[in-house]
Amino acid sequence: MTTVEQVMTHNPITAEIPGSRNDVLKLMVRHNLTGLPIIKKADGSLAGMVTRNDIFQHPEEDQLAMVMNREPLVLSPQDTVETAAALMTTKRVTHFPVVEGGKLVGILTPTDLLNEVEKKASNIPVEDLALDPCVPIYQETPLRAALVTFKASRVNALPVLDANGRLAGIITDRDVFNKSLINGSVALTALGMGDDEDSWSWDGLRNIMKLWFEVSKIEMPAVPVRDIMVRSPTTVFKKTNVSEAARTMRRNDFGQLPVVDSKENLVAMLYDINAVSILAQ
Repeated sequence: MTTVEQVMTHNPITAEIPGSRNDVLKLMVRHNLTGLPIIKKADGSLAGMVTRNDIFQHPEEDQLAMVMNREPLVLSPQDTVETAAALMTTKRVTHFPVVEGGKLVGILTPTDLLNEVEKKASNIPVEDLALDPCVPIYQETPLRAALVTFKASRVNALPVLDANGRLAGIITDRDVFNKSLINGSVALTALGMGDDEDSWSWDGLRNIMKLWFEVSKIEMPAVPVRDIMVRSPTTVFKKTNVSEAARTMRRNDFGQLPVVDSKENLVAMLYDINAVSILAQ
């Protein structure tokens, strides 16, 4: 059986406590991360885990110790990928520190398991999976209303429909903070993070935009979703096997794919964690 050690990310990027929210944000921006383990500066042992969502849920809190999850679920390098997949899907956790002898040795996310899904799921159609809620949104919906939809539905991606109910695009919570809408250096300055934007990837910088809006209480621009959505998104048919869908996700670094029927009508949304569930069966 394949073990966690064989597929995990070794030597993950970490933050330390004591530390601040901005320490984590800088790492997320520089390395385009959505979560990272926290270790104790004194002895290097695991202290917790922090994700973008943890930070967004505590927009006014600056101390890292107050934001992070102090008791994250952890895996052992010797655990099987089936065990890891079962925990991911039942606990709805996407970032697992991997610990051995009290020390952090790696991190495991759904992306790390997609290659294993490709090997196993060649004869299983996407429609046979238990899929997360699909929350479509109309392309003329104001961006401000889209933000409310994200928050209320607790999903990270919304398929966008045109006036005829056809799939026109997709918008993720990160697309909302596209560079065309916001000057990144303004956000960095407002959060006290300096002015070295040029040394950071823009994809990473988008990670902090939602926080900036939460903290500064700035209103979103009054533009429709269609102005910032990804048009003609990659899709999968409901009869497509899960292996092929996982391959598309892995090769394109997609966290989700709209699912359509034979007439290309939207029927569902496939997330990476849904695909990973096949390993737990």
